[in-house]
Amino acid sequence: MGFQIESDVFEAGGPIPSKFSCDGQDVSPPLTWNGVPQGANSLALVMEDPDAPAGIWVHWVLYNIPVSLSGLPEGVPAEQELSNGSLSGLNSWRRSGYGGPCPPGGTHRYFFRLYALDQVLDLGAGATKEHLSEAMQGHILGQTEIVGTYSR
Repeated sequence: MGFQIESDVFEAGGPIPSKFSCDGQDVSPPLTWNGVPQGANSLALVMEDPDAPAGIWVHWVLYNIPVSLSGLPEGVPAEQELSNGSLSGLNSWRRSGYGGPCPPGGTHRYFFRLYALDQVLDLGAGATKEHLSEAMQGHILGQTEIVGTYSR
């Protein structure tokens, strides 16, 4: 099977329900994963929209997710440090936590990328996607993704 991520609220390549967008409750969708590579010591999650007019728009950055977890529930709090030890980074709105799909128009794709890392990252809360990418270099044991769409 390998390393996989999925959601029970949208299918791969399918539409993300409006509940999880700026048109709805703007809460994060539930995600589950399995097949985390052996030797992984933490996970990192990045959600981004490559179809944004200004370039890639980062919606969610979460890292140092414990490998003991097999997913995230709906509505992960926007706190800098979660009760499970995960740390929130800054999205393109310069805020911690999840920011749902909110395209200016048309249909956009939203990539949820999950990385398995060989270490817990030495990053404080509030790192940007760029800082996270830098810190992950040379430490990625595996990567998986699910893509959803949203239209306005």
